[in-house]
Amino acid sequence: MSDWIDVVRKDDLSNGEHVVVDVDDVAIAVFNVDGEFLAIEDVCTHDGAELASGSVEGDTIICPRHGAKFCLRTGDVLAPPAYEPVAIFPVRIHGETVQVRDDRWDDE
Repeated sequence: MSDWIDVVRKDDLSNGEHVVVDVDDVAIAVFNVDGEFLAIEDVCTHDGAELASGSVEGDTIICPRHGAKFCLRTGDVLAPPAYEPVAIFPVRIHGETVQVRDDRWDDE
């Protein structure tokens, strides 16, 4: 099972802000959306560009390069030019710390 990685103190990531962390060579963007912390892989499935600097509207992120839209909760594509979902990751609050982990390979 993958380890939980400390991201940031929960009080240090205000509503609407994000932080990107490296978890085993995977860039994971963690967003505060109305007090809920959501994590996605920081890569657009359309062309491999980073997503984290895109605009966030509610729980939707818009790719800054070509405007693809993804749901931060599910990773689902909401608007082309992307057609493949982006990976999402579990997030938890441990004490005062936001933590994330890449659990994609845990069942292998």
